[in-house]
Amino acid sequence: MKFKIIAVLFLLVCISCTTNEQTKTSILDYIPSNTTTLLKINDYNSLTSEIKNNDFLTDLKKSDLLKTYQESVTLLDYAEPNAKGLLAFTKTNDTTDFFFITKDSINLNRLDSLNTTKSVLDYINTTYTKTTLDSTAYYSYKENEYTILSSSKNLIENTINNTVEARLNSNTIQKLYKAASNNKSGTLFLHTQNNFLLKNTLPKDTITNTKTIDWMSLDINTKQTQLNLAGITVTNDSVLTILSLFKNTTAVANRAQEYAPENTEVISSYTFTDYNTFAKNRINYIAKDSLQDSIFNTVEEVALITINSKKAVLLQTFGADNIDEYLNTFKKAESNFKDSEIKELNKNTILTEVFSPLVEGFKSNYYTIIGNAFIFSEDLYTLQDIISNYKNGTTFNKTPLYKSATETMAKQSSILRIADAKKLKQDLAANFSDSYKDVDLENYFFAGQLVADANFYHTNFTIQKINTETKANTTSPIFTVQLDNDLATNPQFVKNHRTNKKEVIVQDIENNLYLISTDGKVLWKKQLEGKIQGEIAQVDLYKNGRLQFAFTTNNQFLILDRDGEPVEPFSITYKGGNLNALAVFDYENNKKYRFVVTQGDKVFMYNNKADIVSGFTYTKASSAIIKKPKHFTVGNKDYLVFMLEDGSLKILNRVGKVRVKTSKKIAFSTNDVVLYKDKFTVTDTTSILHQIATNGKTAATKFNLIKDHGLDATSNTLVLMDQNTITIKGKKVTLDLGMYSKPKIFYINNKIYISVTDLQNQKIYLFDSNAEPIQNFPVYGSSVIDIADIDNDKKLELVSKDLDNSIIVYKIN
Repeated sequence: MKFKIIAVLFLLVCISCTTNEQTKTSILDYIPSNTTTLLKINDYNSLTSEIKNNDFLTDLKKSDLLKTYQESVTLLDYAEPNAKGLLAFTKTNDTTDFFFITKDSINLNRLDSLNTTKSVLDYINTTYTKTTLDSTAYYSYKENEYTILSSSKNLIENTINNTVEARLNSNTIQKLYKAASNNKSGTLFLHTQNNFLLKNTLPKDTITNTKTIDWMSLDINTKQTQLNLAGITVTNDSVLTILSLFKNTTAVANRAQEYAPENTEVISSYTFTDYNTFAKNRINYIAKDSLQDSIFNTVEEVALITINSKKAVLLQTFGADNIDEYLNTFKKAESNFKDSEIKELNKNTILTEVFSPLVEGFKSNYYTIIGNAFIFSEDLYTLQDIISNYKNGTTFNKTPLYKSATETMAKQSSILRIADAKKLKQDLAANFSDSYKDVDLENYFFAGQLVADANFYHTNFTIQKINTETKANTTSPIFTVQLDNDLATNPQFVKNHRTNKKEVIVQDIENNLYLISTDGKVLWKKQLEGKIQGEIAQVDLYKNGRLQFAFTTNNQFLILDRDGEPVEPFSITYKGGNLNALAVFDYENNKKYRFVVTQGDKVFMYNNKADIVSGFTYTKASSAIIKKPKHFTVGNKDYLVFMLEDGSLKILNRVGKVRVKTSKKIAFSTNDVVLYKDKFTVTDTTSILHQIATNGKTAATKFNLIKDHGLDATSNTLVLMDQNTITIKGKKVTLDLGMYSKPKIFYINNKIYISVTDLQNQKIYLFDSNAEPIQNFPVYGSSVIDIADIDNDKKLELVSKDLDNSIIVYKIN
């Protein structure tokens, strides 16, 4: 019965009604009547990414719901839904089907490019389409502004029939749907009567009297190691459920965790401000005569604590004398343990008589008093264990598990359940049989909470990994994100002007551009026509603090806003393509940008309005430009540097006139031009370092490097990478044999960091300006990295390609 009460976290009392009206006036009018789970999708790409990248849901993929969800996503990914829609899951006998409806754009024709067969089916003076993909049949139908996709032929035909019986009719879900947030990627509406999501996800003993249950609404909040569902549960006053025990009461702070030992497996806590109200509600609920004893009217919390599979019950009071006097009338024996009195009772049904159904099947053989808390146990050892841990200060509220749970839970709960990894796995295994036998849930926990309010309950469920305190001098992953396809570009950090934090932007090989939040959520995905060239620049076109993304693809110059939408008129296409990376110059740091696009021997310079800068005269080079141009400042003069295919190094002023004359032709290596010691510095294919001073004087230094060497520099730091040897300011460090990227210098918080990646063995190395390795490196990664303090905690993070289709972010402590 303990588990029956805990299940209250997932109950919703039925207050549904039906209507005879057949006209469809809302998107909800299309939802099938046998829907058990409804998913409101506010941002399709973000939601699917969150689910795909959540460790727990990945482990849950064997459940019926997740299998059907994955089946629907497989189809929807091809159809490319724009953003919003409703995804319903229905259950008929042992078959789970999906039903997706949207009025946003959806590309059904894209399915034609796959290995599919199509047929048009006639039904009641209209038609719908059957599409077979990999031997699985799907059905689609259009009505008015809506497009519908389903795995069930019957669901489509029921929609066409448009009968009242075929519809989901519930006043509750109508109200919950209207109140649902549009700011989350998705909201779950769960019909908890025989709901397969609750049945397969949560302990079966948390599901009680399902005949009286209707719907609950839960916003989806995920991180890689956390699944949080938060929302509301509405009850029907005309129907008695376990929630009726807390009617007209208010939650108080749960305190059981202050007494429970640190090795507690499960805590189930119930609180109320007025015992007398609770007692009356209880009598109504159990529907039989029962004594409402005023002796316990100072009780404000009843909690069940499980330790090593043994149970204890705690009564937290605001006055202990009356209860102690009452219990003494049943005292059988008394002993002392560590200065605490333990009393043995000759009546062990006291608690079940007064607090059932919260306390069932429990024999209150022993009790002790700590402060104003009465703690009961069935055996003596359990009570002694509780006393020892309390006196030693090793209580549950000090554990990383409890501290992690409080991050998403309110301090006051009408009902609170926290279970450790062992219990969570037992509950899942009981529902999934062998499916969860080998799943690693180490360091996970479950927490569920219900907080009584006026005619509804704030509801909160969390399944997540325990957050452990980060140790100093460590480098540890904080999240990974799997994309839909392999990466095409190196991930880089970009600034979120709204939060002043950093996020990750990256493109995949299908030309999808992703913006990923500071905590690893895909904020949006945008399809581009081509691969981005080089890095993405951030600009403030309107000088209002709002940043945009500027870049070139093979044949386009684009600027996108914070939400991935084009900023007109910055959507310029170039016939013939073959663009270099975009160069952005801000000479005076006053946001009067110059955007430089180079294509072959052509140079296009634009201002903030996408107009060609007429005063810039260098519009055509003597040969093809092979790299994006660079802007350097030496003294109070600006230098624009172009590397040409014929070996020329053009050093110009702001208007495109020659500022430094150079006549020497250089067989450029694949490295960019850098400014080192106030000299324009390049290397050639024979490993000669060429330097051109601002007065035109040149110098050449021969290095014994391979042709495919690496180079980077700041004003005073020169870094060279030659096979497996990195040289920093003349100091050489030999690394393991491998295939290394070019070195990259970062200047952050007045300190220089140099990174290089062994692409063959997937190792990231990091050094300081004295060629000393940063502690705890190398770490795993397979691309050139970016480094920044992304969350403003004065600790650095780095991002890299992880697997072919994923990124990884580390924190450097």
